Amino acid sequence: MLGAASVARPLVASAQQQSFPVIGFLHSGSPGPFANLVAAFREGLRTSGYIEGKNVIVDFRWAEGQYELLSGLADELVRRQVALIVAGGGAAPALAVKAMTRTIPVIFISGGDPIRLGLVAHLDRPGGNVTGINVVTADLSAKRLALLRELVPNATLVAVLLNTSNPTAGTELTGLQEAARSIGQPIHITKATNERELDAAFASFPELRPDALLVSPDSFFYSRRNQIVRLAGRYGLPALYEQREFALAGGLMSFGTNLAYGYRDAGLYAGRILLGATPAELPVIQSAKFELVINMKTARALGIAVPAPLLARADEIIE
Repeated sequence: MLGAASVARPLVASAQQQSFPVIGFLHSGSPGPFANLVAAFREGLRTSGYIEGKNVIVDFRWAEGQYELLSGLADELVRRQVALIVAGGGAAPALAVKAMTRTIPVIFISGGDPIRLGLVAHLDRPGGNVTGINVVTADLSAKRLALLRELVPNATLVAVLLNTSNPTAGTELTGLQEAARSIGQPIHITKATNERELDAAFASFPELRPDALLVSPDSFFYSRRNQIVRLAGRYGLPALYEQREFALAGGLMSFGTNLAYGYRDAGLYAGRILLGATPAELPVIQSAKFELVINMKTARALGIAVPAPLLARADEIIE
């Protein structure tokens, strides 16, 4: 009888789990480096009354920087007929899901203009099955270049690290080139789509001799932030990054939105959809706050005197 009871309990738990709604979670990055953002997503879910494993299941699919895998991973989630899909790590995952379904609700977490990207028709009333969080990472090229030049005022050449395998790389490149022309800053685009190319990109800098480095927004770069920060230090390059996690890892300076807030909001929206809301009636949430983070320990190691006005505007200074 005891043996029968011990078998019955897992069977009951399994049957209960099968009745839970399933959230598909598609991401272009890797699980380890994005663990803090997944935690923020779970916090949003919890606030909405949903706890993973207790009354909801989250089915994760990670492309690990291989954007060509996204369509297949999106198809797996659609075939499973999940209750909704959260698509993070840039516009590419959301676009892959949108191409697969017009009925399953989709919540994107992405930078760039969601209307221009074709994700939604309007920000206030998106229409269709897609809404999400616009974390505004891709449209800050001019501001980042200006900050970098303020930090390194005599920079004659700025190297730009760009992942050309990212489907939105063309848009990012156009924005960078326009921003560089507007302030008269020569730039050199250096591509890197994998770990080996990251090493090769930095190895080319002694011959190129850039005065500073701008790392473009990309989930693969975010996943490899420790490697990129380490290489920038090895080659003595003042670098500006998109997210504060780079500065926390030892990067010199970052400027952008706090991604954790965006992932938490995605969890909140997922909860609302599970409770009956539709994406068509949920407005796209726009990031409203940008953070400037400066790592003074790294500045001292590079021999850089950070201008006082720049320090005064910093939201966080890491000593």
